[in-house]
Amino acid sequence: MRTVITSKYQTTIPKAIRESAGLSKSDTLEWKIEKGKIVIVPIKKNFLKFRNTLKVGRGDIKADIRLARELRAEKLR
Repeated sequence: MRTVITSKYQTTIPKAIRESAGLSKSDTLEWKIEKGKIVIVPIKKNFLKFRNTLKVGRGDIKADIRLARELRAEKLR
């Protein structure tokens, strides 16, 4: 597969490669030069590894709003 580098030094990642690597919008790529070759490595976001590590109960929206208003009022005093 071939792509062209634009005047702004941008290029398009071919669809087959995007799908094979599981890339999507806003993903981060790391560029390296290894033995004279350009290597592009996708950087995966690890935030999902923390899923279900913090347990919380149901929230009280009215109490949260009241607290936020009180804190804002204190800031303005």
